Amino acid sequence: MEPIRVVLLPGSVLPAEPAYGALIEALGPDVDAVAKDLELYDGDEPPPGWSLDTEIDGVLREAEARGWETFHLLGYSGGGAASLAFAAKHPQRLLSLTLLEPAWAGSWDWSPAHTRLWKDYEALESLPPDQFMAAFMRLGVKPDVVLPPPPEGGPPPWMAKRPAGIRAFLRDFKIYDLDRARLAAFNRPVFFVLGGLSNPDDYGEVAERLSTVFPDFRLEVFPDRHHFDPPHRIEPDRLGALLRDHWERANRVV
Repeated sequence: MEPIRVVLLPGSVLPAEPAYGALIEALGPDVDAVAKDLELYDGDEPPPGWSLDTEIDGVLREAEARGWETFHLLGYSGGGAASLAFAAKHPQRLLSLTLLEPAWAGSWDWSPAHTRLWKDYEALESLPPDQFMAAFMRLGVKPDVVLPPPPEGGPPPWMAKRPAGIRAFLRDFKIYDLDRARLAAFNRPVFFVLGGLSNPDDYGEVAERLSTVFPDFRLEVFPDRHHFDPPHRIEPDRLGALLRDHWERANRVV
């Protein structure tokens, strides 16, 4: 029996290997899981003209290099937004889609609360780097959530790229045309994972909106998790079991 083929896209902060190492171990050897770093961080600065389409092209190159005609795609946060864009443009390549709190899901049907939240995200542009990350993280969780302290010994070297990368995502979200109709035509299973302590005006609303778009949509809530202690790092065994069910179900869907 061939292994399950899946590409895992990380968010705009943690690189792919530390983000998904625990989940890949929990999935076991019969899952050929590729933790693929974002094209956004291939150099010291975001590539000229970078957009979600750049990440789509990167996933296609990865799949072609491995000889994968079809595969499962999983994306978290910024990688989740890129995964949505991929599903809209190349639905025939996907066996299923998994979304772990995508950072953005199109510019249609926003509630007033979601619109206000994105005004707050836009205001981050004016902050200096030493304030940017803390303010960015605070917007992603409920007000009473205590965020983890900065790592001892200072930030790792790759963290220096992150404010510019997050800004690139935020700028592209303003102009990218995510085709709602093409998403609505995507008939493969979609699995959305939501943290109960994440900002409901952000990721909760995204889940609710996408549930009205995809014809085959399933939601799983992890009550004690939020965007910055996500299930794929904190509860990999539980998430891994759910993913296996999702992928097995996808294999049964004609």
